[in-house]
Amino acid sequence: MFRTNQKRVAAIHDISCFGKCSLTVALPVLSAAGIETAVIPTAILSTHTGGFSGYTFTDLTDNILPVARHWNKEGIDVDAVYTGYLGSKEQVAIVKEAVDIIKRKGGITIVDPVMADNGRLYGGFPDDFPSEMRKLCEIADIITPNITEAALMTGNEFENPPHTKEYIEKLIKGLSEMTDAKIVLTGVSFDKGNIGVATLENGKTEYVFNRLIDASYHGTGDVFASTLTAALLSGKSLKKSAEIACDFTAECIAYTNENEPEMRYSVNFESNIPKLLKMLDLI
Repeated sequence: MFRTNQKRVAAIHDISCFGKCSLTVALPVLSAAGIETAVIPTAILSTHTGGFSGYTFTDLTDNILPVARHWNKEGIDVDAVYTGYLGSKEQVAIVKEAVDIIKRKGGITIVDPVMADNGRLYGGFPDDFPSEMRKLCEIADIITPNITEAALMTGNEFENPPHTKEYIEKLIKGLSEMTDAKIVLTGVSFDKGNIGVATLENGKTEYVFNRLIDASYHGTGDVFASTLTAALLSGKSLKKSAEIACDFTAECIAYTNENEPEMRYSVNFESNIPKLLKMLDLI
């Protein structure tokens, strides 16, 4: 296999040509952290789907496995596979196969099961989509569902925040019963002033919180998961990676809310990249 000393990740997401999310977040965040980022696009959209109408959509399902097979033929493998939004049940099955083809022995699979929020599936997903996403989570080493996604995959009712500790632990227990992966559950809130994540590793649950900012932007989940991936591949522990991802995402939200509060345009993470590099001990 063709190898360099630089860490290499394959990001399997869609491309929204405008509106920072998916690959247009993963690629710059991971690259800024010094990680070679190879990409397998699952679809191309003219904009993301939140707040825009009439956007174009080009499905790239038929290209996923040919890309993976070509890499394999050329002796190219990756230290990590990081998956995000997948547009169909067919893509979930294909991505599972692609992971087997391109991930090196000892590499890791990070699955962000992007499919739902605020108690409901995103538009266009059938009701049985969570059961397909479960199958991808089953082969993962780390998963990063939000509260809604965790509830759907474990068969629990969705509960709005603030949450009880018992509810969060019930979700984590359900997730741990369906996969051996380490868990980073996002959107956890025990009071109205804070929001964060719960992590599960080696049977131990820990929490990381940040001040809740009264603002909502598309793409923040991608900022979080991409930063988490960057931190993990930079050698940070799961909990430390979750802390860095929480802190950086909060910084981006606060900066955007103060300077450019247009929800559709997503967060200005680019201006905060120097802060991320400091958090990762790279500068």
